[in-house]
Amino acid sequence: MRMADRYIINKCLNGDSTAFGMLVDKYKESVYALAYSKLRNFHDAEDVTQEAFMKAYQNLRTLRQWDDFHAWIYAITNNICKMMIRSRSRQPDCEFIEDQTVKSLHIKESYHDDPMLELLHEALDSLPEIYQQVLTLHYLGGMDGTEIAEFLGMSPTSIWQRLSRARSLLRKEMLDMMSETFEQNRLKAGFTFRIVEMVKRVRINPVTPKALPWGLSLATGIIIAVLSIGTHLSIINPTGSISGSPLPGESKVLKVGEYPVDVIKVSNISVLSNQQWKGTGLGSVVPSLQNALFMAPQDEGGAWTKKSDIAVARESLATSEVNGKIYAIGGIKPNVGFFSTVEEYDPATDKWIMKTDMPTRRGSLCTCVVNDKIYAIGGCRWENEQATSLSIVEEYDPANDKWIKKADMPTPRQLHLSASAVNGKIYAIGGLDAPTFTTFAVVEEYDPSADTWRRRADMPTNRHSFCASALNDRIYAIGGTNGNNYLSIVEEYDPITDKWTRKADMPTPRGWFASAVLNGKIYTIGGWNRTLGGELSIVEEYDPMKDKWTKMADMPSQRSDLSASVANGRIYAIGGDNAPDGAVNAVSTVEEYDPGTGKSINFKGKLPTTWGDVKLARNK
Repeated sequence: MRMADRYIINKCLNGDSTAFGMLVDKYKESVYALAYSKLRNFHDAEDVTQEAFMKAYQNLRTLRQWDDFHAWIYAITNNICKMMIRSRSRQPDCEFIEDQTVKSLHIKESYHDDPMLELLHEALDSLPEIYQQVLTLHYLGGMDGTEIAEFLGMSPTSIWQRLSRARSLLRKEMLDMMSETFEQNRLKAGFTFRIVEMVKRVRINPVTPKALPWGLSLATGIIIAVLSIGTHLSIINPTGSISGSPLPGESKVLKVGEYPVDVIKVSNISVLSNQQWKGTGLGSVVPSLQNALFMAPQDEGGAWTKKSDIAVARESLATSEVNGKIYAIGGIKPNVGFFSTVEEYDPATDKWIMKTDMPTRRGSLCTCVVNDKIYAIGGCRWENEQATSLSIVEEYDPANDKWIKKADMPTPRQLHLSASAVNGKIYAIGGLDAPTFTTFAVVEEYDPSADTWRRRADMPTNRHSFCASALNDRIYAIGGTNGNNYLSIVEEYDPITDKWTRKADMPTPRGWFASAVLNGKIYTIGGWNRTLGGELSIVEEYDPMKDKWTKMADMPSQRSDLSASVANGRIYAIGGDNAPDGAVNAVSTVEEYDPGTGKSINFKGKLPTTWGDVKLARNK
């Protein structure tokens, strides 16, 4: 996304002032939310936002690192807010102190006629200052943890922790009120249009165009096309004039924020990559234009790549990552038996090597990592010609390639119980007892440092073959089956309060799938649902901060009973079963998934009728 900023700025500095509207559209909500967090006044925040963008445009030539526009506009906004606070502190009835808070300076807006604003201010004032800003950027700016981290120059982990802690300090009613109040006070439609009209009257000296490298990312490629560097895509200026000529086929306006873009329909034009676009450097970009920056919001994203197979084909295995390596542990191969096999995968070399076997042969186990040690928990094996649930816990040290026995889990269970680690503790959740076919809701907490277990609050829904993923100090139990139905239920567990909360359902009910956490999102991959045809390739992304699900690019293979782990910013889906109609066929398949960094753009309620509703006639 920063590379995209670079090309927009290049256009602005070479005479295309209307291109600045795309930077305004991209950052206006973030800047507005930042200003509000400093001033606690919506009217003043809008004034500051307008002034910040005008200052940025007037001084655009002074920005040396064009891909750091986001940090630059943050600094400009922060300085304007400081000046406003300092100016108000000099009023006769106010004693100025350099580090006075907004509250002590009494510059918050009057809320005598709006009790919601009073409640909002009380809610924010009840929190430490470090939490107020991230909450405002999230709820008013519409930013997720990763975006806030980039905007403020902090680590995503720090932001997610602050958001999680801030939300835990407020009652749900307060959070709902905050979200509703911020929604009612967002920037009005037409803000971008107003800024673009103002910058047209500002003259900045052009610069010598910089050479643009052709080794471009997907987002950069579409930026170039949209900014008319190519000949087939064009920006419509506010007066309605059209430049360029469309390719044969359908042409239409996509409403991006307040900035309509004339694009061709490209879902079926991959043949252009070796024809019209040959020699332009955009050949590899065109086939995927429908997922690019200025296309309509997509419900699918990311890319899959085939990687080296594991040596031992198996299903119902467990995988965990330690220090950039993935360890595939245990599993089952029908008609062969249970495995104690441990294989180590290095994503950098795309190679697998054998490690020391786990002491106990088993499948349907789960693994968790604490302090760079892997804990293999529960599962099942065959004894006396029947499946037997296990309570065994064994610790693996990858650094020394050694296993040791630990305290047994109190409740033996298998068939995909699930476990997650939070704050140095492991939570073993749900599962099924093989001989009795009892489905559990039981939750047991394991402390590796003390090697002890204790009982915690049961999960609300009895289930097995589900996934539990830890994120922001919470655990999300997702999907599975209760023996009668495939479930889409999502329940959030807070280990601190020992309480469960119902969240938005997963779109596709299923069991025997895999899950992985990456960049503050949870990805559910593959699985099984007989009514949907058996083995699945579906990938769905869950954003806990927004409590929303998004459809992502399908996994190339249809699999259930697989496992997934994250290493080096990628998700690896490993092993599983791909036989249809209830048959079994363990596989050694490994596929790598990159969710990508692109962001769907939501234009709801942001288009002025005088500009955003313009219809583009075909250019004859």
